[in-house]
Amino acid sequence: MSMEKAQPRPPEPEGCLTAFIRIPVRIVVLVVVVPVRMVWDVLVVCARAVERALLRPLGRALAWIGTQLLAPLFRGVATVALWLGKALFVWPWVALWRYVLVPVGRYGVAIPSVWLYREVLTPLGQGLVWLLRRVGVALFVWPWVALWRYVLVPVGRYGVAIPSVWLYREVLTPLGQGLVWLLRRVGMALFVWPWVALWRYVLVPVARYGIGGPVVWAYRWVLAPLGRGLDFLAVGLWRYGIAIPSVWLYRAVLTPLGHALVQLGRALFVWPWVGLWRYVVVPVVRYGIVAPLVWLYRRVLVPLGREIADAFRVCWRIAGYISRAAGRALKWVAWNLAGRPVRWFYRSVCTPVGHWVRDQVWAPAKRAAVEAGRAARAALASARETVRRARQDAWHALVGGPRVTEPGEPVVASTRTLGSTTTASGAAPAPEISLRKRG
Repeated sequence: MSMEKAQPRPPEPEGCLTAFIRIPVRIVVLVVVVPVRMVWDVLVVCARAVERALLRPLGRALAWIGTQLLAPLFRGVATVALWLGKALFVWPWVALWRYVLVPVGRYGVAIPSVWLYREVLTPLGQGLVWLLRRVGVALFVWPWVALWRYVLVPVGRYGVAIPSVWLYREVLTPLGQGLVWLLRRVGMALFVWPWVALWRYVLVPVARYGIGGPVVWAYRWVLAPLGRGLDFLAVGLWRYGIAIPSVWLYRAVLTPLGHALVQLGRALFVWPWVGLWRYVVVPVVRYGIVAPLVWLYRRVLVPLGREIADAFRVCWRIAGYISRAAGRALKWVAWNLAGRPVRWFYRSVCTPVGHWVRDQVWAPAKRAAVEAGRAARAALASARETVRRARQDAWHALVGGPRVTEPGEPVVASTRTLGSTTTASGAAPAPEISLRKRG
């Protein structure tokens, strides 16, 4: 087994074709790919440089401007616009509602209306309801109640109901029962009993012994045997005269004739086309078209496509190495020709100038802007307090009442000492007064 494994295997035709295709394809692809890869690397380097040197600082500058300048400016403008809008469109209507409409509606309309309803309209309405109820009852209820109770009820009970009940119970009921018994007997004698006698003693005997008996006898002893004989005769005639000869004719003559006609039709119209398809068209298509195309696809196109794809991958990597080497060389040349002088100029000239601008120009301007912002906020707070006090003064002028003083810091009396004998931190000495001088 080890000797068989150690023996080299002969190269297959596909491997030979692949090795024959690989080197030219890779050379051609390398020639095509190297310029493309170098252009791609140049574009990537330029894009990174633009992003690092232009877009990122520009984005940081825009973010700083938006955060440090535009945001406070927009907040200040929004605050001023908000206060201006409130002063023009909100506070007048709020003051009108709170200090004019609400007091007028409460003390000029609501309270008088409630007093009028509670003290005048409610008692007046209750009195009118009581009066109308009494008058209505006296005019529209009591006369009809008295008429029903003292006239209609006695007249209906003793003049109509009791005599009618006695007449129905003592006279009409016995008379009706007698008439019903009489009519039932007369009706039975005139309309029922004659028909019952006719059906029972005439029609039933005539139908049973004059019609039914002869008909049953004729069906049982004449018609039934005659029908069975005719049925036997018809079945035999159908079986031995029509069915059996027809089956024999179908099996012995028509079936062989039909089979022969079917075979003749197949031989004339089916078998030639089947033979043409099976022995001409299928072999020509299979071995003349499909097999060469499959061989061409498997042995030529697939290896060629695989080698082209591998060549593109390998050549793209090789072109990357070449492009990086060229790029490093160009970078070294550019750094020594332009980078070093620019760095020296930035460190030796631009940095000191920038530090001086930051310390001597930008820092004072920033402090001045901060102080201006604080002064503006203090002015807005003072204006807000002035407006609030003016609103309170207007309210007290309209309504009246004691003015409520705002809570503030408690006034602390200065610390009193016993003259120059004792001292307290932050306390002024008070003059000594004896008890005799106080009186």
